[in-house]
Amino acid sequence: MTLMRLQKYLSEAGFCSRRKAEIHIQQGRVKVNTAVVTLAGTKIDPATDRVEVDGVPVEPKPAPVYLALNKPEGYVTSCSQPDDKIVLDLIDLPMRIYPVGRLDKDSCGLLLLTNDGSLHHHLSHPSFDHEKEYEVTVQSPVSDGALKKMETGLAMMGTRTRPAEIKRISSRRFYITLKEGRNRQIRRMVRKVGNHVTELKRIRISNIRLGKLPQGAWRYLTEKEKQQLLSFE
Repeated sequence: MTLMRLQKYLSEAGFCSRRKAEIHIQQGRVKVNTAVVTLAGTKIDPATDRVEVDGVPVEPKPAPVYLALNKPEGYVTSCSQPDDKIVLDLIDLPMRIYPVGRLDKDSCGLLLLTNDGSLHHHLSHPSFDHEKEYEVTVQSPVSDGALKKMETGLAMMGTRTRPAEIKRISSRRFYITLKEGRNRQIRRMVRKVGNHVTELKRIRISNIRLGKLPQGAWRYLTEKEKQQLLSFE
């Protein structure tokens, strides 16, 4: 049994700040197991005690969950999409989680999912410069000049893409690393240089690699991966 101060419980549940919780308690607005509590230092057991504020139950915040999924083609990166398969169909967990960022329906590879809203914001927002690496296969042999244009930046959608890192694999395949994530950006960039993407697979997000995770399978992030990822916030 792990006891916790009542005001800390209300704060960590996301109900209010600790200071505001103390005021609610002093005002007699908080009940623990149907009994009004007015002493802010009161300790409770979050696992068994029922806490209410003004008669409304305050549930403990769920433990943060961090997953890596190898998304197959044909799945939509969404929590709900009528008449489409969604990535959450591949994950059987009781808690609510949501995908971080986008990976379009025709693309496959690494997708992160979490219930941590702060991490979601930091990984999704382009201002935080988190790298995303992709393996790209195109329809026709791609020239060094075309790769150079994509690497240095292209005028697209009323602005210019940020510089990218590109490494050739073969005449029709290359790795590209971006620090931004515009809608269908790589496909648009490839079309801009006169080619067409036939396969697009994301293999890395920040410090998390796809590795040998089978398509359609998922795993929890390791402690080391979580610590590194959270340190980037």
